[in-house]
Amino acid sequence: MTAGAQAPPRADGADGADGAPPRYRRLSGRETDLAITAGYLLAAFAVLGRLWAAPGRRYLVDGGQDQTQWEWFFAVTARAVTRLDDPFFTTLQNFPGGVNLMANTVMLGVSVPLTPVTLAFGPPVTWALVLTLGLGGSAAAWYRLLHRHLGASRAAAAVGGAFCGFAPPLISHANAHPNFVVLAVIPFIIGRLVRLARGRRTARDGAVLGLLAAYQIYLGEEVLLLTATGLAVFAAAYAAFRPAAARAAAGRLAAGLGVAAAVFLPLTAYALVWQFFGAQSYDGLVHHPSGNDLTELTAFARQSLAGHQAVPGPLDASPTEQNAFFGWPLAVLAAALVVWLRRDPLVRALGVVIGAAVLLSLGTEVTVAGRPTGVPGPWRLVSGLPLYESVIESRFTLVCVPAAGMLLALGVDRFLATAPPGTPQAARVRLLCCVVLAQALVPVVPKPLAAEDRPPVPAFFTGGTWRRYVRPGRTLVPAPLPDVPDATPLHWQVEAGLGFPVPEGYFIGPFGPRREGGYGAARRPTSDLLAKARDAGTPPVVTDADRAAARADLAYWRADAVVLGPNGREQVLHEVLRELLGEGRRVGGVWVWDVRRPAAGGG
Repeated sequence: MTAGAQAPPRADGADGADGAPPRYRRLSGRETDLAITAGYLLAAFAVLGRLWAAPGRRYLVDGGQDQTQWEWFFAVTARAVTRLDDPFFTTLQNFPGGVNLMANTVMLGVSVPLTPVTLAFGPPVTWALVLTLGLGGSAAAWYRLLHRHLGASRAAAAVGGAFCGFAPPLISHANAHPNFVVLAVIPFIIGRLVRLARGRRTARDGAVLGLLAAYQIYLGEEVLLLTATGLAVFAAAYAAFRPAAARAAAGRLAAGLGVAAAVFLPLTAYALVWQFFGAQSYDGLVHHPSGNDLTELTAFARQSLAGHQAVPGPLDASPTEQNAFFGWPLAVLAAALVVWLRRDPLVRALGVVIGAAVLLSLGTEVTVAGRPTGVPGPWRLVSGLPLYESVIESRFTLVCVPAAGMLLALGVDRFLATAPPGTPQAARVRLLCCVVLAQALVPVVPKPLAAEDRPPVPAFFTGGTWRRYVRPGRTLVPAPLPDVPDATPLHWQVEAGLGFPVPEGYFIGPFGPRREGGYGAARRPTSDLLAKARDAGTPPVVTDADRAAARADLAYWRADAVVLGPNGREQVLHEVLRELLGEGRRVGGVWVWDVRRPAAGGG
């Protein structure tokens, strides 16, 4: 080799000199992004690992009956796609009235494109996949927003993205509510708004914003409402802190939003009209007061590493609605960051968003440690507004999650900037930053969600025996009928290929002349009798009036068969059905009453 020439790099990473330490190529920016995204997906898989152990038979036990409901939604959507049926309405549940699917958050935005997965592997695999991609993909989307649009370093954005994707409220909802887990579109919506405010391509960015907002309608409208509320509060606060910048961006934002509306409305108008005015639509969702207890804001969620066990008391919130539970170390850190970075208008606006969301989440009356204080909450001001009357108020703390994630990313970068790389203090500053983050975030690291094996489906359904008893266009009546406490018959229906409709069920539909929304259907006398027998555990006295009501109900349901499957109260229910309908037959692991006779309303 000539003098001064350099030896070519070795393939093994060494520098070419014998005994010299190996040198490794640093990851490129794109490779780092991919590695961080892969880390998020692995974390999501770890959270849902007990479900993935056997998705065909495992069930997230803290989610109540919601997994059964969502698997039913995925199965019905796949059926609608393959048969070109109406994806917004079905009579497979609540026959003959039917179910307004658009008013039930069936998440067509994922259930339609994942139809091949549902058909090939079954709805349980689709359920597990949606939750996994929802957690990991949402974290990756927030990471992208923080890095590309807020200018955070990749390390800081990775911290913020991890919190936004795996915060305690989202892990709580991962037990049962994928519409509050699949949030990847929201960061892209915010990113387009940032681009519009900065004066980029107004028409293009506005059109993309309209497409993103329309897509979010088919993922979850409540999330879009919460996002819009948080953005409105942020815009007002930021305009107050930087009025000149707000005035400069107002025109561009208005123009872009106009373009977005022009794209959004044609893509969603029919679906929204059907949702609010179509068959089985409802006017507002009735629920009991559900504000956060003030102590929940700094407590630890059941699914967090430092979480409490479920015991009666103010912290015993539903495992699917632990919408606060940020832990006191994180709450202290977020407050400290707002104080430390208070000169930054962005930080102050984020602080206002967190404060407003927390106040709204407290409900109509502030409670502390389970005791009402008599202090009215700001929720009273908005609870009667259209759309807001259906929102569970404690969910407003979900708005705090991205705001806190942004604070974390901004704080990490600002703290590390106090000692630039290469300075003697840099290593100590990085170590101190890691210690502070660990103290705040390690306690809220999620634990794997609890999952157990579900009972096997009777051969009557899996083996096709039901076909001998139910004619096309007629129903199979499970006993008791599917409802909020027990929707197991919907799982049996799915395993039977959705070959028959069932009366009543687990969905949201209208109740009474005012069409107020509620869960399930208004019970008829027979379904009420069976439900009371199940809940009480003792057989009621069956009268001739009950038998006459049963004949009328079976005729209304167009029933061909009544089926009693494995049930903790099977003996009690069997006694009631024998008094109502006579002797049944034991077939394929279930009791069957053939009610096709005219006297039973079958003719």
